Amino acid sequence: MSEPFPALLQRSLDNNNICFITGPTAAGKSALALSAARRIGAEIISCDAMQVYREINICSDKPTAAMRAAVPHHLLDVASVEEDFNAAKYRALAVTAIGDVLSRGRKAIVCGGSGMYMMAILDGLFDNIEVPAGLRESLLARIEREGLMTLYNELKVVDPQAAAKINPNDPVRIVRALEVFQAVGKPISALQQTREGLWGKETIALVGIERPREELYIRAEQRIDEMFEHGLVEEVRGLLGLRLTPNAARLIGIPEAKGFINGEYDLERAKYLMKLNTRHYIKRQMTWFRKDARIQWITQI
Repeated sequence: MSEPFPALLQRSLDNNNICFITGPTAAGKSALALSAARRIGAEIISCDAMQVYREINICSDKPTAAMRAAVPHHLLDVASVEEDFNAAKYRALAVTAIGDVLSRGRKAIVCGGSGMYMMAILDGLFDNIEVPAGLRESLLARIEREGLMTLYNELKVVDPQAAAKINPNDPVRIVRALEVFQAVGKPISALQQTREGLWGKETIALVGIERPREELYIRAEQRIDEMFEHGLVEEVRGLLGLRLTPNAARLIGIPEAKGFINGEYDLERAKYLMKLNTRHYIKRQMTWFRKDARIQWITQI
């Protein structure tokens, strides 16, 4: 006998043209999205920061060929690890893909755990700010000289609202917030208030999958073991000859496997580090999602 389909999700699909299925790593988003899409004839828009990259398949736990054959998937394999890719580029592609799906009379299921990408679709992004040449490079050089925490502490002074939402270990967002402030003299948090997204313009439901944290950890660690069995190290080895962008280079799985390949530690240590960093990522995801009151949570899937 098949498992009962979540009633909350069914109502969300029935009453909205766009349904987000979100939640932390290893919650079961992809399987549920596939089931939902097949149930109503919808198409899936990936909302995953790793799955956009063509060269990363095992490490990103990308939907299989069979899954992609069963239901149309969008926003997979749209960039190279050597190409700068950010939330603004993702948003442009995602909004276009969603519009295309809706124009053909089908519903769109946006599936993934990237909170930043989800926010970009729902709430939009403020207009790109022109940054003077060399400003970003000077901030990156300061990180090397003075440490990331020095810049983070500066951000807390000039834009405490932005700093409160940024992980102190996230150099990309810290540098971006500081360069915007230095370029235009206004906090990035204030500029973000002017953005517009699809929320309020389309009928949208946000459904999150909730599991006990220890269960998430167990599921994530089992999946990581499977990734190593299926060739994660070989996949990362194939990336070493490429010039990875900073965003791509820090994706979970790549630095851990790279350390093993470079002889810094053994395979078990690589697995341990990937599991540890995934646990930390799950905590950050849940902190992000819990702040969004629009998400309705399901506990039985």
